[in-house]
Amino acid sequence: MLSPDVPLGIVDPDEAAPHGGDLGAARRQFPGAPEPFIDLSTGINPRAYPLPHLPAELFARLPETDALAELAVVAARAYGAPSAACVVPAPGTQILLPLAAGLAAAGRATVVVPSYPEHARAAALAGHKVEAVRQIGDCGDADLVVVGNPNNPDGRLFDRAGVIALADKLSRRGGVLVVDEAFMDVGPPGASVVPDVLRANIVVLRSFGKFFGLAGLRLGFALAAPAFAARLAAMLGPWAVSGPALAVGAKALADTAWIDRTRRELAQQAQRLDGELTGAGLDIVGGTSLFRLARLAAAPALFEKLGRAGILARRFPDHADWLRFGLPADERSWRRLADALASG
Repeated sequence: MLSPDVPLGIVDPDEAAPHGGDLGAARRQFPGAPEPFIDLSTGINPRAYPLPHLPAELFARLPETDALAELAVVAARAYGAPSAACVVPAPGTQILLPLAAGLAAAGRATVVVPSYPEHARAAALAGHKVEAVRQIGDCGDADLVVVGNPNNPDGRLFDRAGVIALADKLSRRGGVLVVDEAFMDVGPPGASVVPDVLRANIVVLRSFGKFFGLAGLRLGFALAAPAFAARLAAMLGPWAVSGPALAVGAKALADTAWIDRTRRELAQQAQRLDGELTGAGLDIVGGTSLFRLARLAAAPALFEKLGRAGILARRFPDHADWLRFGLPADERSWRRLADALASG
């Protein structure tokens, strides 16, 4: 987490920030915890898209350029991009962050906080001096602005018109806007700025693994005007995305029935999680239907109690009273969470 009161020029680009999902570290911290360990520390859909049968040759051959082109067409349709020329498939959005930040000449970058910690580090890797701001209107004369929309970890949604206005302001001085829409699959209709990337200074990042629950597949997308898209694709080089990822991504993104059904189910599960958390005395302060951010004065103690019960939540060093919870995967996991929250 990033404090909005402190310049972020001290960000060490060579030191990765701690993240959720590290069950190995959780097991070392809580060696007596019951198994299986329940990971609620990420915003990944716990009910993944069903994997299709994959021919063995997908693993034996280099990825085909025709398959890459097909995925770009499907992704453009799914995300609302002006054309496939605006789509850059990549092995996850993490690798795209510093590349997108590098599209702006090294100078001053602002990151809208609270935020995903890698936003600041990626900007620093690209040579920028990084500062934190609370609102997109406070970005001043930045050369690069990075904003999450919906934001991680609080789920804050920035108005599309305001995001476009910021892009236009940056464009007048050659600045670049990177919009991390990792959780936009569960955002409201019409909130994405993907249809606006022809403004030429907007790069939108979309995660495949979070909504489709296949983070280990390592697939994500940058969506940008064709000139920016071509530069990003060149930086990634040939064969950046595996053959299996190309095949699964194309099938899943075209499966509108599964997508629509899953959005409804995730919204219902998020409401259920809110009930469990508020019933245990936590206040819901934000989130999306893939994760909920809660506040509790005794959050550090609750984190420890949950860990001893074999449940990993996400904590935040700069906000000791916050905990973020992903969705349990099944009824057994829901019962274990309810029991842990209710225990003395």
